Order: sequence, then C-alpha cells, then structure tokens
Amino acid sequence: MNIVKRVCFIGIGNMGWPMAAQLLKAGFEVAVSDAVAGRAMEFVATVGGTAATDLAESAREADVIITMLPTSAHVATVVEQIRGSLRAGQILIDMSSGAPAATQKIAKDLESIGVVVLDAPVSGGVSRAITGELAIMSGGEAAALDRVEAVLRAMGTTIHRIGPVGAGQAMKALNNLVSAGGFLIAVEALVIGQQFGLDPAVMTDVLNASTGMNNSTQKKLKQFVLSRKFDSGFGLDLMVKDLSIALEVGRDHAAPTPFAALCREMWASAGTMLGKGEDHTAIARLSEQLAGVTLAEKK
Repeated sequence: MNIVKRVCFIGIGNMGWPMAAQLLKAGFEVAVSDAVAGRAMEFVATVGGTAATDLAESAREADVIITMLPTSAHVATVVEQIRGSLRAGQILIDMSSGAPAATQKIAKDLESIGVVVLDAPVSGGVSRAITGELAIMSGGEAAALDRVEAVLRAMGTTIHRIGPVGAGQAMKALNNLVSAGGFLIAVEALVIGQQFGLDPAVMTDVLNASTGMNNSTQKKLKQFVLSRKFDSGFGLDLMVKDLSIALEVGRDHAAPTPFAALCREMWASAGTMLGKGEDHTAIARLSEQLAGVTLAEKK
C-alpha cells in the first residue's frame, strides 16, 4: 500500500480551512488552493503548508487531492482544470456536500486514467472542524478508503463507510434533511410557546431534558436564535442545496417525499425572503414573521 504523504486541498472556506489545518497538525504535507484571491497565502502565513499557486502542478505532485467546495458544479470545474495533470494511483476525495449522480459521473471519467474517486462529506460544523472531531460519511472502494484512513482520521473522529461512491453524499443530504426538519419544528414550537406565555429559553431547557431534544435544541436555539447572532457558519443557501439533493435522490429512486418537499419549500422560501448570504439559523425569522413575533428570552 502506498503511503499518503502529500495532500492538495482545494477549497479553504469556513470548513476547509480548519480541516486543512488538522491535516498539517497530523503531519501531512499540505498544499492549499482557494478561489478567493490571497486566501491560500493567508492560510500559509497563519497556519503553514504551501500555497498551490499552480493548481495543476500541485495536483500532479499530490498523493491525494481533496475538494471542499460549495457544489458539485464547482468540483466538476476544478476536476476539468486539473484532469490533464492527474496520474494513475492518485485518489480524489470530494468532501463537499455534493450530488451523488454528479460525483459518480466524475468517478467514471477519472477511472479511465487510473484515478480513484471517493466521496466523504462531513457533519459537525465549523466548531468540530476546528477540533478535528467531524463525523465523516464516506463512499467508494474499500481499498482506497483503507489507504486514506489516516487522512480522514486527522479530520474526524467518526468515519462511516456508507457504500459505493456517492453513498456518502446521499447520506449527508438525508442527514441535513433530518436536521433541517428538526430545526424548523423546534423554532415553531418556541413561537407557539412564547405566544402562550412561556419563556423560550426555559422551553429549550425542558426540550433538552425531554424527548423533544435534538441537535437544534442542544446547539442552535440558544446559541444562534435566542442570542440573535445567527452566525453558525453554515449558509441558508447551502442548506437549500442539500435539501434539493435529498429530494433528487428520492425522485431518482421513486421514494415518496411529502414532508421532505414541504421542508425544502419552507427553506427555499426563507432564502427568497431573507436574501443571499444569510446563515441557515436565520430561517427562524420566517416562523417569527408568520407569527408576528420575535423570539426572546424573558428577562
């Protein structure tokens, strides 16, 4: 088995930056690239590693190429850019929350030149990316996953092998569907309770001690909604994208999706109402607007 030493990490945004930093901390040689001018040099000055000023060359020299980009379309563009530099034996890991069908298409194309594609989207947000405690959902060949195990372990504490390439991204989209539904209903419950006269902060404490507990009640309601910060680091537009992928997976396999479709429609409506650039927790404002209230802890 070839030992992985050199990683080319493409996409050092909110999540990619701390993930690449964890790879450096684990001892990998990391070259970073980002579409934002100057960001790679900022990473090198702040964290270390090298800037992939010539992305094609950095990709050629790497054992593993990692993409952490907003959409599968961005990944496809990057792959097209570096394809001529790739060589047999390399592994491309798409850690983006992408569309399974698009990733499978890339995998089939690169298979012809001896490059293996894996998908390994993550869950846990920026806070767990910083500590290297992400949950990673991987898809692809077992032998290739064995080879990059140490790479993934540097960024995550739980690594689930879901199935063939694309399976990890399907699981990530479905995970976010569950997360999105849980957040919506939790906020709606707080709105109802506040209208009744309950304190949303006390309600949150009760939910977290009861069967209504979920990730949103534990890590989002007080932290980002009641605080009015709305700054979790994960965009509302990205949540809509993930929900659209979940519905696409459902349609492709003839699965009924009545609640999923409603959930996605509400998130998309919030995106239209609030505009671009909003954090996903800002969707609470949609429920507030419908009720004509603002959620606030009682003083």
